[in-house]
This record gives sequence, C-alpha cells and structure tokens, in this order.
Amino acid sequence: MDRQQEFVLRTIEERDIRFVRLWFTDVLGTLKSVAVAPAELEGAFAEGIGFDGSAIEGFARVYEADMLAKPDPATFQVLPWRGESPGTARMFCDIALPDGTPAKADPRHVLQRALGKAADLGFTFYTHPEIEFFLLEQGFRPGERPEPVDNAGYFDHVPHGTGHDFRRAAITMLESMGISVEFSHHEGAPGQNEIDLRYADALSTADNIMTFRTVIKEVALEQGIFASFMPKPFAEFPGSGMHTHMSLFDGESNAFYEAGAPYQLSKVGRQFIAGLLRHGAEITAVTNQWVNSYKRLWGGGEAPAHLTWGHNNRSAMVRVPMYKPAKGQSSRVELRTLDSACNPYLAFAVILAAGLKGIEEDYELPAETEDDVWGLTGSERRAMGIEPLPATLHEAIAVMERSELVADTLGEHVFDFFLRNKRAEWDDYRGEITPFELKRYLPGL
Repeated sequence: MDRQQEFVLRTIEERDIRFVRLWFTDVLGTLKSVAVAPAELEGAFAEGIGFDGSAIEGFARVYEADMLAKPDPATFQVLPWRGESPGTARMFCDIALPDGTPAKADPRHVLQRALGKAADLGFTFYTHPEIEFFLLEQGFRPGERPEPVDNAGYFDHVPHGTGHDFRRAAITMLESMGISVEFSHHEGAPGQNEIDLRYADALSTADNIMTFRTVIKEVALEQGIFASFMPKPFAEFPGSGMHTHMSLFDGESNAFYEAGAPYQLSKVGRQFIAGLLRHGAEITAVTNQWVNSYKRLWGGGEAPAHLTWGHNNRSAMVRVPMYKPAKGQSSRVELRTLDSACNPYLAFAVILAAGLKGIEEDYELPAETEDDVWGLTGSERRAMGIEPLPATLHEAIAVMERSELVADTLGEHVFDFFLRNKRAEWDDYRGEITPFELKRYLPGL
C-alpha cells in the first residue's frame, strides 16, 4: 500500500468518515457514484469495486459488462455539504477491465492517454476554466420558461443579492475541498454567474470541473434555488460558456513564451493555435456536445462561431490575452468555444490533440482577425478566408465522423458510441414540434 492510500485510510478513521463515494463519469459527462463502507476501501485500492458496465451510458455491451472502479487516492476529499459527523468523502476512479487493463470507455483514461502523448513530447498541459452558469427560481416544469433569480448584468453589485450569497457559499465549499478559485462575479445575463478556477494540470482541472458542477447544484438547492449549466436557456440573453486558458510547459518553463516575439508567443504557441483552428470544426461536437450548444455559438453575445484567432479579440475562437511584462510564465491562449456542459475529460483530450498536431506537423498560423467577426457580412468573411464552425449538432457530427484525429484521440469505442448517441439526440430534436412552430404557423395555416 502506498503513502497516499495510507493517508486516506488514516484520515477516514480520524475524521469519522462513514461513507466514501467513488466517482466517475460516463461518456456524456454525467457523474456516477457508488458509496462504499470504509472497511471496503483497502480492497478497493487493491482490486477495485466491481459494477455492471453495460448499465452505464457508453461503457460496455451486455456480454462484456464486468468492470472495476479503482479509486485514485490523490483525489480524496471530504464532502462538506454532507454534514460534520459522521462524514462522507469522495474519490475519483479509474475504470478497469477484470484483467486490470484500463477500460477504453473511461473518459478519464481518454484524457490520461492524450496527456501521455504530450508527456512523450516533453509537455505538461495546464488549463484554467472560466465557468458560467445560471441561477434560476425553483418550481418551473420541463418545457416552461425558467425565471432568473435577479435582473443584474455584467459585474453588477447587487445589495443583498442572491448571487453574492451564493458565490460566497459556493467558493467557501470549493476551497474547503482543495479547489482554488481565482475570480467570481455576476455575468452579462440576468441570473448568470461566473466562477474561475485557478490554473492546474488538465486532469486535475477536469476532476475539479466535475466537482464544481456538483457543488454549484448542491449549494443552489441549499439556498432554495436551481443552478443550470445549460448552454443557452434564454434566446434574448448570452449563453453560458467555459472559456478555457491553456498552456504547455516544458519542465518548469512555459513553452508558449518567447521574449520579443509578437505577443510574446513562441513558435510552439503559434503552432498550437494553428492546430486548434485547422481541427476546430472536427472537435466541436465534443466541446459543444448538445443540440442547445449551437444556440449559444450562433446566438451572439461574444460566443465565437468562426475559426479565427486574435489578440484581445473577444469575437474570435482563440484569443491571445494581453501579455504581462515580467510574467513570461503566464503566456497562454484562450479557447472560447467550450460550453460549461461538456464532458471536460473528452473536451480537453481533443483540444490537446489538435494543438499537438499543429506542433508535430508544423502548421502555419493564418493571419489574425482584428475585426469584430460578428460585425462582418457573410461575403466579407468569405473574402477574408474566415471559415464558420458547425452551425448545428448535425453539422458537427458530420465533420467529426470524418476526423482521424478525433477517432484516434477518443479511441474506437468512445468515438462510435458518442456519434451514435449524438445522432439519436439530433433525431429526437428534429422530430419535436417547438413552441416557435406552434406560435408562428398554427394560427394562420
């Protein structure tokens, strides 16, 4: 037994932890949980906890259902919302087959595999997400229009506002779990908030995002409201994104930094952006995986809908933030397409793969876009060579299914299941009769 496992077992005894929740995600990014008694943990570390993989979305077919959840002791945290004593804790798991080999369907393993490829090239991948979400009044039924908890806007300070109290409680809870928060504020739409997590390696960040979404929903329920990460719940307001800052480190040095280069961005940084742009359409079905995601991308409100990059251009898909003198280690790029409802393990895996492809194949970075891309006409964009992102989930699926890069990154099992599931979602959506159609056509036709 290693030191981390010993630390977990000792902490459980000292803090009177009676339940340990083992967490993992399915292919769509839904959190799964099984609780074990502390007495079972030593065996779980050694052999894993068996479960029926065929019952988990995208994991296995019936005839290969047996799987093992193996807890990662480095992710051990006490769950603060479960009360003081007796306590409840959680650990993320890696999923394995009965022979001990990693399960190809495990999203965490998909990201670990991508990170392993980066490590072979000498790089560590760091990410810093800005996570947006809506706080809504409870009581609405599916299909009804929800009510935001306030009518505030960007950076508004609302005396006695629900958002203030909510963010304070949520951040306190996150930090008690070892998740560092950098900023928090009210966002542009009524009821919309943003909390930014501090830079961390991509695997820790993905684990943190899954924990974050759980904490946000728990705190909302405690305060009698409802939290949603739906990308675009309101047609007239901006949607919720997860702008993600990212950089590659080579040992202790930032591989994106080069003193004296334009924007202090190294050749590696430029190649990484070029990879994101060239493969951006292919990975969109993963970074924006829901029918509703495309209402955000094509609904304005600073959401990017074209394969562009720029310096401090918030209409671009990739932004190079302003360089801070004497802070070379902070050189980074910001990808603005992701929404906060994606599966972070799969999203970070395909983003990293696209960037690394740009480095390995020495992609040339196209000219930056200084214009407001949304302000240009379609013919102006075409004349400038600006290509659009997929406009619907259907288009995104069609591009993804032809992508060798995405297939190699996700692995055959996850790639095939993901496409099947997304085609089914599109078919369900296409068959719906929407309120728009009833309102526009029923009275006059």
